[in-house]
Amino acid sequence: MANVMQPFPKYLWFLMLSFTVVMMMSNWFDPRLISLWGFVTTPGTLIFPLTYLLSDLITEVYGYKHARRAIWVGFLFNFVFIAFGQIVTHLPSPAFATRNAAFDQVLTSNVQIIIGSALSYLIAEPLNAMVMAKLKLYFHGRYMGLRFVVSTVFAAGLDSFIFMIIAFYGVLSTSHIMKVALTVWFIKVVIEVIGLPISIRLAKKLKRIEGLDMFDRNTSFNLFRLDANYDTKDNAFKG
Repeated sequence: MANVMQPFPKYLWFLMLSFTVVMMMSNWFDPRLISLWGFVTTPGTLIFPLTYLLSDLITEVYGYKHARRAIWVGFLFNFVFIAFGQIVTHLPSPAFATRNAAFDQVLTSNVQIIIGSALSYLIAEPLNAMVMAKLKLYFHGRYMGLRFVVSTVFAAGLDSFIFMIIAFYGVLSTSHIMKVALTVWFIKVVIEVIGLPISIRLAKKLKRIEGLDMFDRNTSFNLFRLDANYDTKDNAFKG
């Protein structure tokens, strides 16, 4: 019988919470376009790369199965957040609340943006974690920085183009959509690269604190499975 490992990590809950909050903040600000140094992008682009960093940390230290749970937790609470916002805009407003109309306008999400955000998230985030886990196996746990960047390049590219095409189709011209998507992709990757010294040190420190360095040797990468059990031999932490 396999020796099933059910660890109780100290910081996994905080990483999952941070992942969810950052993702919600990013989606909240995404509908607004900004111009920085001649680049047109969305405000969410500046913080969304943190979801890749957090997902990378969870996958690297705790394993893909926990990253998959974090992805579903983030999706659930983002759905609740958006749904409640739509409900609020349809509740009766007192006559003296003259600013409610402006608030409702901010909360009212375009259906295209909601669909684009949901699809890009459910495709890109699992891909990021899966690429991380598979590259870790392929490189036998080496080249952590390279694995962080490569997974972000693939996931951020898909996320940027899927979201921009769906969310802004019919609103912006095709050339503008492609230009903004490329810009968003570039910024996400650059932020990941700049943050590498911090993310690598965090991963190594978390491994020492938790005593975990999980490898997904026998993991099913089916997004709809929620098990998080590992065999003790999947933990390669040597102390």
